[in-house]
Amino acid sequence: MSGAASYGGLFVAAFLAATLLPAQSEAALVGLIALGERSPLALVTTASLGNTLGSLVNWAIGRQAERFRGRLWFPASDRALERAKRWYGRYGRWSLLLSWVPIIGDPLTLVAGVLREPLWSFLALVALAKTARYAALAAGTLALG
Repeated sequence: MSGAASYGGLFVAAFLAATLLPAQSEAALVGLIALGERSPLALVTTASLGNTLGSLVNWAIGRQAERFRGRLWFPASDRALERAKRWYGRYGRWSLLLSWVPIIGDPLTLVAGVLREPLWSFLALVALAKTARYAALAAGTLALG
């Protein structure tokens, strides 16, 4: 597989995985690292960028959520949004450090937009969380050989 296809595919997988669409990027990252044909640092950077930008889409949707809530295509159920609002209300912006966690992470990024989290703090915390997760996966993959 060419370098552009590897990085492009990983970016798209990571981007989609961060939205509320069902997708997974961890297997793609681990698989590409295991092949040993690409720089693990470049792969982690690519996945982190794609995943952070996907979360930014959630944040932007959240900024407009009240206009679109209840429509069939709206990406989060009322139940998931309420759970994320409670969590976010309790822990504030620091809950964004859990934006990488399956099931709760994506709604948290949407709620951050609904609750008007400033872009600078949103991006800083989400990028840190997403990059740490991918770095841990890469380190584990490399350690297992």
